[in-house]
Amino acid sequence: MIKVLFVCLGNICRSPMAEAVFRGKVRDSGLEGLIEVDSAGTGSWHVGEKPHAGTRKILRQKRIDDSGIEARQVRKQDFSESDYIIAMDSDNARDLIKLAGGLKTEHVSLLLDFLPESEFRDVPDPYYSGNFQIVYELIDRSCDHLLQYIREREQI
Repeated sequence: MIKVLFVCLGNICRSPMAEAVFRGKVRDSGLEGLIEVDSAGTGSWHVGEKPHAGTRKILRQKRIDDSGIEARQVRKQDFSESDYIIAMDSDNARDLIKLAGGLKTEHVSLLLDFLPESEFRDVPDPYYSGNFQIVYELIDRSCDHLLQYIREREQI
C-alpha cells in the first residue's frame, strides 16, 4: 500500500481539502486498494475537529466526499509509514523536518512542486484569507499531477 499524507498547519483547511480531493481521484482511477490517503497538521489546535466550514462548503459544491476526515497532528510514525508527505507550504515543510527529529525526510515535498506552471510556490492559507476557491483550484490541479507522478514512479 502506498501512503500519501497531506500536511498543513492546523489540518482543517488545506490538507483535509487535499485529502478529500486526492482520495476522490484515487477512487476514480481505480487505485483505492493501492493508495491510502490521509492528512495531518503540524499544530494541535484543532485535533478531533471536522474540516473548516469553508473547506466543507467548496467540497460539497464540487461533490467531493469529506466523510471521516478529522484533524489530527503529525506523529513520528508518519515519517516511516508514509511514502509521500506533501506539505501545503514552505513553513509546513520546514516544521515537518524539525518534527522528524532526524528521521528520513526525503519524501517530504511541497504540493505545488507538482504544479510547475503555478504562479504560487505555497498553497495560500484560506483560514486567514477566506479564499477557498483559489485553494481548491490549486489543490485540484496539483493532485492530478501528483497522482500521475505516483503512478509513473510506482508503476501502477
